[in-house]
Amino acid sequence: MTKLLDAQGLEILHEGHCTRLKWHRLRKRFADPLFSAEVMAEGFAAGASMELDLRVRADGGFVVLHDEDLEGETTGHGPIAEKRLGDLRDIRMQGGDRPLILSEDLAAMLQAAHPAALLQFDMKDDYEAIGAQGIAHLAVHFQEIAASVIVSAGSLDLIVAVKEKLPHLLRGIDPTDKLYGIRKAGGWKAVEIELRADLRGPTEPDTVYLHWPLILDAANEGFDMIALCQDEGKRVDAWTFTLKHPEVGFSEAEWRNFQALMALKPDQITTDEAPATERAWSRRMAG
Repeated sequence: MTKLLDAQGLEILHEGHCTRLKWHRLRKRFADPLFSAEVMAEGFAAGASMELDLRVRADGGFVVLHDEDLEGETTGHGPIAEKRLGDLRDIRMQGGDRPLILSEDLAAMLQAAHPAALLQFDMKDDYEAIGAQGIAHLAVHFQEIAASVIVSAGSLDLIVAVKEKLPHLLRGIDPTDKLYGIRKAGGWKAVEIELRADLRGPTEPDTVYLHWPLILDAANEGFDMIALCQDEGKRVDAWTFTLKHPEVGFSEAEWRNFQALMALKPDQITTDEAPATERAWSRRMAG
């Protein structure tokens, strides 16, 4: 069991199963700045699993941002898809004089990663927006990067294109939005059929990203989505479980949900409060 003061926010061991804690949007703690290169470097040194979002630019490159427009996350203005590399060099992230992280920068940063570190590229645009130009850009800059990167998207066409151009990279799919719609229209059996088809489909994913309330709703109806994925040889990331009051730990409702989630043995849980979650779990398990 991890000592309370030693919590790094890397993983939780429970009943012989290791669940990694993934740092959402490059934040080890919610108080960390969004998409921080400093936190990413810390995660690389510690062997953390981390996630960043990528938005495609007009020149086919990418920038590490979540929203489709520059307003809100940065000092810039306008759609990212209309900007080229030179348009972004002088723009800064909101809160501190931090430059944007560009795809051209990431390959060099990854060279210093601990062998256990894993960086998720969560592609926020679909294949129609990214196109062959964007895939070619990834191939140029990440051809020599192996298991340190997993590329994920809701767009299955995009992941198939990544597989064809960069077969050595790990791949992830997130069918959550689709599955919510199928559940509403056709029930859990229809969800099971669709999920199984995605697992066996042409993306050949390593990891499936699923909203944790969807996982628990299914489990309450007798459908173990995590077990289905793992039986097909896939890992499951349950997103995004973040403590409302990390300095206090789990509320009773949070604890019930987190216990139920851990009982299903996910391979990874996405969180904005990784060390606090690890500490809170240790305190609860210690009684």
